[in-house]
Amino acid sequence: MAQWKKSTLTRECGEKVEATLPVIVSASRSTDIPAFYADWFFHRLEKGYSAWKNPFNGKTSYVSYRDTRFIVFWSKNPAPLLPHLHKLKERGIGCYIQYTLNDYITETLERGVPPLKDRVDTFKRLVDTLGAGSVIWRYDPLILTDTITVDHLIDRISRIGQQLGGYTEKLVFSFADISPYRKVRTNLDSAGVRYIEWDDRSMCEFASKLADANRRTGLQLATCGEAIDLSQFGIAHNRCIDDDLIIRLAHDDARLMAALGVTVGRVSADLFGNSILPDNATAIGNGLYAVKRRSNRDQGQRPACGCIVAKDIGQYNTCAHLCEYCYANCSKETALSNMRRHRLNPFNETIL
Repeated sequence: MAQWKKSTLTRECGEKVEATLPVIVSASRSTDIPAFYADWFFHRLEKGYSAWKNPFNGKTSYVSYRDTRFIVFWSKNPAPLLPHLHKLKERGIGCYIQYTLNDYITETLERGVPPLKDRVDTFKRLVDTLGAGSVIWRYDPLILTDTITVDHLIDRISRIGQQLGGYTEKLVFSFADISPYRKVRTNLDSAGVRYIEWDDRSMCEFASKLADANRRTGLQLATCGEAIDLSQFGIAHNRCIDDDLIIRLAHDDARLMAALGVTVGRVSADLFGNSILPDNATAIGNGLYAVKRRSNRDQGQRPACGCIVAKDIGQYNTCAHLCEYCYANCSKETALSNMRRHRLNPFNETIL
């Protein structure tokens, strides 16, 4: 995908600045915007822009929503989105939700999330509002400890899957990477969590048992950002920001399809009634097909990541779920301090 356009933006204070005009927005890999900053986000959407601070160099840049046609939300508690979703429809903006729905209740690894029953109910309400395929179930990350075994994880996934019957068609998961990430390692050590690193043997054991359990539910299974090939177990590599899914959900948005380099057409039939698709076309339902003329993959992500290009608008050190394994917060204290800063000016240009 070509780089997003840029244009001059007039801030609320009257200053003119350069702003990026993304067509697809990610909200967000860096924090839980739906859970804690939904009001802020929809206010900024109404204002037409927000500001974003680069976590590596501290530089502030600006994001205009003038051309935005699709949003991918990431959340462990997207219930606060429900009162706002109609605003996206009114603006002609599509969306789907990457919904992380784990069960680490016994171990209290996710102290800030609502009870599991409430989270399952939220999942169903969102599907009822947005439609099938618009809410993707994630069990992420998968953690092994001295008290959580592969069999424990399979049992918990199976129980949640039974509760989501008819409401989800896919399960995305990832294995916790701990040693390579200092923040994750420090957070778990500080919490006294005796974790066990995944290796190829344990990952394959999990994949085999998950595939066996999945025979009862028939979900699509996919990993997020994992280099290991689990295709022998029927498990694919996922694209969490996925142009195929975006095409399926928003193929009638001509501006979005043009930005993705996609042509949508109607399937024809031969004399015998067999469907005829052009070369490299994919059927997308309702008698339509799509042809992608280029790759939209985001080369700035990890090599094992299949996501397409999107502009992430979140900020690290702002998530108040306070999960013990968190990679997005340096510490709980920092996250809570930043939450308090946000509440002093909840509609500021940035989350902070």
